Amino acid sequence: MTPVLPPLREVIASHGLRASKALGQNFLLDEQLLDRIAAVPGPLAGERVFEVGPGPGGLTRALLRAGAQVTAVERDARCLPALEELAAAFPGKLRVIEGDALRVDPLEACGGPAHIVANLPYNVGTALLVGWLQSAVWPPWWKSATLMFQAEVAERIVAGPGQDAYGRLAVLAQWRCAVRLAMKVHRSAFTPPPKVMSAVVHVVPGTAPEGVDVRTLGRLTAAAFGQRRKMLRQSVKGIPAALETLDALGIDASRRAETLRVEDYVAIARRLGSAD
Repeated sequence: MTPVLPPLREVIASHGLRASKALGQNFLLDEQLLDRIAAVPGPLAGERVFEVGPGPGGLTRALLRAGAQVTAVERDARCLPALEELAAAFPGKLRVIEGDALRVDPLEACGGPAHIVANLPYNVGTALLVGWLQSAVWPPWWKSATLMFQAEVAERIVAGPGQDAYGRLAVLAQWRCAVRLAMKVHRSAFTPPPKVMSAVVHVVPGTAPEGVDVRTLGRLTAAAFGQRRKMLRQSVKGIPAALETLDALGIDASRRAETLRVEDYVAIARRLGSAD
């Protein structure tokens, strides 16, 4: 039987919690919305879930209600008592790790492959995603990633060639993953309301194209989009053999980075070979 829990506002008040701007925190209190987010990856009963920045545990309780085995990493010690109460309400279902998610080994922490579900702190969200996307081991340790971002970042993940939001993050996300915008979340759903809108992105690892070194692709996209207003002949000239590769593939070096498809970047990286 699912335990009866006090409203999240009461939990926050009883522990004297306030969202920390320095930690990129904004608390989400709408339990129906939280249940909808927890449902995005599909049925979670018996599944391992890795959560980053649970705060007072709003999304965590939704994941636990869905039957997940949750490992949550929280660096804000103020939130730990509230999470401990939640762990006591769901015996054996929640493990809380105090620390920085950038320094935690998720596979070791979860004890096996897991789904990532998180309302990511704004100040580390992109760095975490890029790290997960650039895994040298593929398929990766994560089965799927359901992540809350600022709407602007979410759009950069799902954007296509020619769109203003299309860039390095889109290529890194889409070259071996299926991505979709799962839902938009109004700023008024948070406490305190952030200045921007948010959105939930769902990412599922797919089959990696053969013969592509992830480090080469990372270096290529960093160069191309690092100077996105310049022609490719200028932005990638620092990469050995890049201009010759463009010519061999029939890609006009006077084009700009945002006009190339994800498949074009994959083809260039494959031909360039290893980053070593």
